[in-house]
Amino acid sequence: MPKLILVRHGQSQWNLENRFTGWWDVDLTDKGVAEARAAGELLKDRQVLPTRAFTSFQTRAIKTLHLALEGCERLWIPEIKDWRLNERHYGGLTGLDKQETRDKHGDEQVHIWRRSFDVPPPDIEPGSAYDLSSDPRYAGIDVPKAESLKLTIERVLPYWQSAILPVLASGETVIISAHGNSLRALVKHLSQISDDDITGLEIPTGQPIVYDFDDAMQPGERYYLKDS
Repeated sequence: MPKLILVRHGQSQWNLENRFTGWWDVDLTDKGVAEARAAGELLKDRQVLPTRAFTSFQTRAIKTLHLALEGCERLWIPEIKDWRLNERHYGGLTGLDKQETRDKHGDEQVHIWRRSFDVPPPDIEPGSAYDLSSDPRYAGIDVPKAESLKLTIERVLPYWQSAILPVLASGETVIISAHGNSLRALVKHLSQISDDDITGLEIPTGQPIVYDFDDAMQPGERYYLKDS
């Protein structure tokens, strides 16, 4: 039966530093590398072996995928990278320390920017140090100035429907290595979680989540592989 594996990248340097990251490209910490390797070892131990892989354009997700695939001896499988699996764009918050941002704008406002379903943070300023509009990996792409979770879903789900679901429906075991919000978009859709409830869902780093699909391509209940 088709099986879907979702893995949020291991801890990144800006996760550790408590900074808003979004589309900015940061690397894994040593802990993040260990988490990614552990995810691969768990896949091997449980014999949940991917046959196709998808990831974002961001280093932390790509490295997590490769470390996990190495851990389950699957580095050779076909892999597709796409920007639509990128993290939510945090706009003008990118690079800021989260606590300092709370001190400046207040807990309530920062909570709205971080956790509301459809309120994006302030736009990133053109020419900002974190402006990626001229990054070669995004050539030809209209890079967002900021995204809410709703806007993130609006790019993730069409890609899921057009590119990933057909591969899954052919009987493959698909692994997606991505980010907290791009994966939250998929989990919302697959588990039919409401707009209000999805904002409270946490997806931990480096912990494979699995969906088993039936003959009609309906997903079962999601579960953490470590609990299976």
